[in-house]
Amino acid sequence: MGRTSSFDRDDVIRAARDVFWARGYAETGVADLEEATGLKRSSIYHAFGSKKGLFEAVVARYLDEVVRSRTAGLHQVDAGPEALERYITEMRRAIASDTPRARAGCLLLNAACTPVVDDDPDVRALVTGYTDELRAAIAAGVGSARLEISDVSRSALSEVCASLVIAALAVARVDPDAADRSLAAVLAAVDSWGAGAAPVYT
Repeated sequence: MGRTSSFDRDDVIRAARDVFWARGYAETGVADLEEATGLKRSSIYHAFGSKKGLFEAVVARYLDEVVRSRTAGLHQVDAGPEALERYITEMRRAIASDTPRARAGCLLLNAACTPVVDDDPDVRALVTGYTDELRAAIAAGVGSARLEISDVSRSALSEVCASLVIAALAVARVDPDAADRSLAAVLAAVDSWGAGAAPVYT
């Protein structure tokens, strides 16, 4: 008969998430996770298999609670042209809030900026899966905002906007003002794309 866990799995994932978010995957040691979660190494490994297994559980929760809660509106059939603007406005507000979470930047892009991503295909897959999902959400928002332009033009605009969003998330931790400018540029690009001149980013 297996042992019954004497801890709340959700609480452990949330505690580990805060450590990974603040320190990044590579810089987070098992000792850091023991301290944050109150679990011994053996309990962490028994419940999650490894540090990577715990990180994967954290990522799954992060995608559901943080990322998809914000991008859900972009995927709605009746999203309308204002859906992307709402999404960008909420991101700008969150970055400007100067909360500990905002100062920590993006959990997955923090992981992407460490050598471990090159060495670990599983962690690399988590990061690229996240950016692919983000690009799809931005493309849906652009599609709702600019129905009148061609598919080719809409695809190019979507790529520009997604790249600006990812750039904003990547620098939010160290330069929130630059992140805000990148997000503002998304809305400028959407408004000016195909207007007969190159988009003006302000």
